[in-house]
Amino acid sequence: MGESIKVWLKKVFSLTLMLNSFVTLAAIIGLTYGFYSSWPYWKPFEPFLISGNIFLLVIAAGLINIFPSACIGRKLHTGRFLFHHYVYGAAVLATSSFCVLAFSSVSIVGLFLVNTSNVAVNAGRFFVLTGVTLLLDDLPDVSKRIEVSLNKIKTGFYKIRKAIHVLQFVTGVATLYVFLSILLTEIKNWNIGLNNAFTMSTLLITSITSFMFVKRKAWLNITPGATTISSH
Repeated sequence: MGESIKVWLKKVFSLTLMLNSFVTLAAIIGLTYGFYSSWPYWKPFEPFLISGNIFLLVIAAGLINIFPSACIGRKLHTGRFLFHHYVYGAAVLATSSFCVLAFSSVSIVGLFLVNTSNVAVNAGRFFVLTGVTLLLDDLPDVSKRIEVSLNKIKTGFYKIRKAIHVLQFVTGVATLYVFLSILLTEIKNWNIGLNNAFTMSTLLITSITSFMFVKRKAWLNITPGATTISSH
C-alpha cells in the first residue's frame, strides 16, 4: 500500500511539473506577443528587465523541461481506472475548449496570446493545458507508430544532449531573472496583482525545475529510443 502511494505521488509530481511547463509557456507567450506587437513602445518590467527578448529564453526553458518531467513518471505502473488517462486528457481538452469558445470572448489561439487577470480566461487556459498534459503524457500508449515517432525525436535529442544540458542551465537562469524582474517591479509599484503573482509562481517553479534537472543531469542521462516497431 505504501509503495503504491509513493508511485502515485511520483506520477502526480511528474504531471504537475509538465503542467507547470505548459502554464509557463502560456504565460510567457502572452507577454512575448505583447512585447513584439507593441515594439518599441512597451518596455516590460523596466528598469529591472533589460529586454523583452529574454522572454524567448523562458519559452525555451518551458519546452526543455517537458521531456525530463514526463520521464519521471513515464515508466511507473499506476494501473488505470476504466481508461488510459489520454482518454481523460482528450475529454478535459474537448470540454474546456468548448467552454472557452462558448463562454469567453477569446478564441483557442487567442487564449494563449493574452496577458489578463480575467478569471474565466485563465481558468479556461488552465483546464485546456491540463487536458494537453494528460494527453501528451500518455501519447506513446495510443499506438506503436506514435511511440516509434516519439522515440525518433528522442534519438535526435540524444545527439545534442550536451548542448541541451547547458541550455537548460542558461534558460533556468534567464527564467529566474525574469521572475525577479517582475517581483521587483511589483514591489516598486506597490501592486502585486493576481495575474502577475500567478506568472511569478510558475516562473519560479520552472527555474527551480531547470536547476533540479541540471543537477540530476537529466538530459545527459537520456538514451536513444527504439525507432522500429517490434514484431512481438
